[in-house]
Amino acid sequence: MAVEIERKFRVLNDTWRTHPSSDGGVRYTQGYLNRDKTRTVRVRVAGEHGWLTIKGISSGASRAEFEYPIPLADAQALLALCDAPLIDKTRHTLTQADTVWEVDEFHGDNAGLVVAEVELASEDQAFAWPDWLGDEVTHDARYFNSALIAHPFARW
Repeated sequence: MAVEIERKFRVLNDTWRTHPSSDGGVRYTQGYLNRDKTRTVRVRVAGEHGWLTIKGISSGASRAEFEYPIPLADAQALLALCDAPLIDKTRHTLTQADTVWEVDEFHGDNAGLVVAEVELASEDQAFAWPDWLGDEVTHDARYFNSALIAHPFARW
């Protein structure tokens, strides 16, 4: 079984944008076919690629995750079946102190929300905290992408 160990944080400021390894970002559109807290089924278009992802319930910072590439046309068709509204964000990837960070900059009803995620090999893995990293929100359900559909950041 595939296991994802991920921690999520608010981003304090825009200094991450000037990091030398920061890429130009990739636009993501994603929706949910199932948003039950015990399992989510997500469809994502990331640039020109489609993905289908099934995630189990979180235990600490870990959860089962199964992610598969699917044809772009299939992903686009599946998005039409998802709960509305869809999540719209740009994901930026950068490496700092040998740690790969994914910084998500949300658009639409979630504009203004910027979070950073790091995937780890174990829950107790140490990593350097960049100066732009804010409070940890790993366990705050409001920050789950699946929750941002029903309760967008603009309404907090």
